Amino acid sequence: MSSILQRGLRLAILGLASFGLIAAGPAPKAKPKKPTPVSAKAAPYTGPWLYRDSDIPIDVAWSFGELSNGVRYAVRRGQVPPGQVSIRVAIDAGSLMEAEDERGFAHFLEHLSFRGSRHVPDGEAKRVWQRYGATFGSDSNAATTPTQTIYKLDLPNATPQSLDESMKILAGMMAEPSITETAVDAERRTVLAETREQFGPQTKVQDATRALFFHGQLLASRSPIGTPQALNGATAAKVKAFHQRWYRPERLIVSISGDGQPGEFEAAIKRHFSDWTVSGVAAPDPDFGQPNPKAPSAMVVTEPGLPNVVSLAVLRPWIRKNDTIAYNQGKLVDLVAIQLINRRLETRARAGGSFLQADVSRDDISRSVDGTFVSIIPIDNDWKAALTDVRAVLTDAMANPAPQDEIDREIGEFTAALDVGVESQRAEASSRQADDLIEAVNIRETVATAEVARDVFGAMKDKLGPKDILAATRRLFNGAGPRALLSTPTPIVDGEKQLAAALAAPTNGNGTTLGQKVIGFDRLPRLPGVGKIISDVRERGLPLRTLTLSNGTRVVLFPNPGEAGRIYVSARWGKGMQAMPRDRITPAWAAGAALVAGGIGDLDQQGIDRMTSGRRIAMSFDTAEDSFFLRAVTRPADLKDQLMLMAAKLHAPRWDEAPVRRARAAARLGLETAEVAPQSVLGRTLNELLHNGDKRWASANRVEVDGLTPAAFRAFWEPLLAQGNIELSIFGDYEDAAAVEAALVSFGALAPRPAAKALSGSSTARGPRPNRTPLRMTHKGPADQGAAVLAWETGGGMAKLFESRALDVLAAIFSDRLFERYREGEGGSYSPSVSSNWPNGMSGGGSFIALAQIKPDSIDRFFTLTREIAADLARNPVSADELERALGPMRQLYARASTGNGFWLSQLAGMTEDKRRLASARSLPSDLLRITPAVLQKTAKRYLRPGKIFTVVVVPETAASSTPTP
Repeated sequence: MSSILQRGLRLAILGLASFGLIAAGPAPKAKPKKPTPVSAKAAPYTGPWLYRDSDIPIDVAWSFGELSNGVRYAVRRGQVPPGQVSIRVAIDAGSLMEAEDERGFAHFLEHLSFRGSRHVPDGEAKRVWQRYGATFGSDSNAATTPTQTIYKLDLPNATPQSLDESMKILAGMMAEPSITETAVDAERRTVLAETREQFGPQTKVQDATRALFFHGQLLASRSPIGTPQALNGATAAKVKAFHQRWYRPERLIVSISGDGQPGEFEAAIKRHFSDWTVSGVAAPDPDFGQPNPKAPSAMVVTEPGLPNVVSLAVLRPWIRKNDTIAYNQGKLVDLVAIQLINRRLETRARAGGSFLQADVSRDDISRSVDGTFVSIIPIDNDWKAALTDVRAVLTDAMANPAPQDEIDREIGEFTAALDVGVESQRAEASSRQADDLIEAVNIRETVATAEVARDVFGAMKDKLGPKDILAATRRLFNGAGPRALLSTPTPIVDGEKQLAAALAAPTNGNGTTLGQKVIGFDRLPRLPGVGKIISDVRERGLPLRTLTLSNGTRVVLFPNPGEAGRIYVSARWGKGMQAMPRDRITPAWAAGAALVAGGIGDLDQQGIDRMTSGRRIAMSFDTAEDSFFLRAVTRPADLKDQLMLMAAKLHAPRWDEAPVRRARAAARLGLETAEVAPQSVLGRTLNELLHNGDKRWASANRVEVDGLTPAAFRAFWEPLLAQGNIELSIFGDYEDAAAVEAALVSFGALAPRPAAKALSGSSTARGPRPNRTPLRMTHKGPADQGAAVLAWETGGGMAKLFESRALDVLAAIFSDRLFERYREGEGGSYSPSVSSNWPNGMSGGGSFIALAQIKPDSIDRFFTLTREIAADLARNPVSADELERALGPMRQLYARASTGNGFWLSQLAGMTEDKRRLASARSLPSDLLRITPAVLQKTAKRYLRPGKIFTVVVVPETAASSTPTP
């Protein structure tokens, strides 16, 4: 549901996974099979079970099978990252299978299955997988949806033993979870805590939207989180009955992709899942219902603290279709039509229209509806103007054929995205492949190679014309509806009548068309110099080369074909936060939204989009403690132009005013939601508090947001873009000579730059200062929600990195203890967490933080538990097993990450200025080996001192004035 209600602007590539051909990695070429002719004596189907009734070419990298008890499986070899095996076990049943008094049981059963089962006692599965190097919550996890319950395990450094033991545990979780009254009572507190933490203004809007859009269908009232009434009424007998009804072999899918032999995966499945038998006849799926054309068309939900948002839906019945080439080509036409509309909407928003953002999408939702959805975020809460403007764009798209040049542009975007998929498919993660197989089963479609996806689109792209797109657009907006929901912070008199009237009012298309004339890269401003290499240094033991150019630019080259077809580019310069004052908020907050969008030379963002159309070229901006960054991910064919674009941005930045105004409108929207829940309050304030009030980490308030002008934004950022030598990093799959040439003609051709300036004293920062009484803040959300933070100041900089790594391990152990004690003893959810922050770019400013979102009356207990754990870690060394369960996942995380370019890019940023960064990257594995129980005890004694604690509480405004004491 949340993907419908909270949908951002999409790129073309984001739509590719939804049209059925879920690209699932490389495979030998397979010829398309012809559809079986319909005849009275058709031969029995003998192909893979996933491809029944489909003519999609089979992805032969997958091996499919079905056990005699009905368990279906698919296995394949995947090598990204090396050593990892990704396992997915899915039950084809979710919240839509629940009866009224079972709402939340599918999710409840997911918890109980992880808690304990046939082969492992209560709580032991997590510890077993930690010993195998899996991180709880990321490598081992689960999810409940309306139609599926999915259990996920990414097993690093998989061995035959760890794979076999993991499959045995998962099989036991499916067939025989520990459903006892004791377990149900204990886990009930956790699922109720999750229900409580999810409840708030956003959840109320989501529930209302679901009730309106899916009126009369099960989906209208079957959120996976359930209801307190049903969860409080859960007993072991009731949960067992749900398990026996839906957890059956014929509903089970096992998907495995990883660095191993598919035959071994298949053998493990057979070994541990074959003996699962159940009695009785399988229950049929309930009738999910169909969209009701007579349902209400408009609803207004008033939620103080939330901005105006308009959500529209046009709904059609979900009908299972054979996943054929023709079916997917039809969906591709629809996607081209949607992307064309979205580009027009984005163009109007960029130009200063009445809405900050508007987006159209088509989704098959939970086998319940085939829907077209529109989300509109107005500017300054003028929802009527925004709705009218968006409807005008839609009306025009349904009334007038799109020009062929607009269609060709969208075709070019899809073609480029599909080409990139083919080029980079060898780098596709095993976890993605395993996930895609499970999702294909869920949506009743198939998987296909990237080549097949490209070829299916290629076979019809030249046949797309204005009439085809017009017909597709009209199909998209044909169905029950439109239904509209308006969320508003203040009551509106006769709001539903006003919304219905605005929805029904006649509208004329605005005639929006987009100039699509191709713009070449020769339109970029001419760079002034000619790059020359004055030094060339190669590092021992790494494929690392550093060039110094005549204009002062330093180029770090790291060729690594491990991620096929992908190149990471980073341009680093200046002093970052060290160039900003500590005592006031600057326009720095608006840079992410407005700096890149401001344009280059005489090209606005629209022109740049036209210039880069069909290419893998983009860039983003970021600020670090000691530098600024332009970053991008590109491909070999686009590397030169990618670097030209980034260099031109620094040479001749354009300062369009519209992106600044849009950033200001977005910030106002954020301020309206700043106090709706404890987490939103902490999200805006905690960084500043953890840095002792340093304004470089502060969020802009309403006065600062309203006061931002385009002139002030330019005055602040223009000098910062122009100063400081550049470190250009190029990491990835490229030919060395081509990368050197691209660097010379782009960043090497810039004029020499003046030295970057840091403000006096800005290279240091402070962490949180101790307080005797917690800092008390309030939120405007539900009365049973609160949050608590307990933190210590640590350090920062490159001089004591070993201590920072010891603190990371200490945080993992602290977090695990807090999770188990708080969740089991207090009935908390998974929200308690502990982390360590040690900034490398400044001396000082680090912190060790324990945080939980909890009931206000549990805050005192949270503080007590955290203090007890801290004291024990300082008083007693941890056990060897506990240390290994923390270190193992960290070592495995390093082993996996170090095969990718993103890891090395982040670790080596700034190495041309500070050689310790290279030494730090090299020393990480050996540092982890040096961490012992004695080292951790010494670290805890040094930093986790009882008299150095900083505390924060966030309680509802309706709470009593008394403040908990830590």
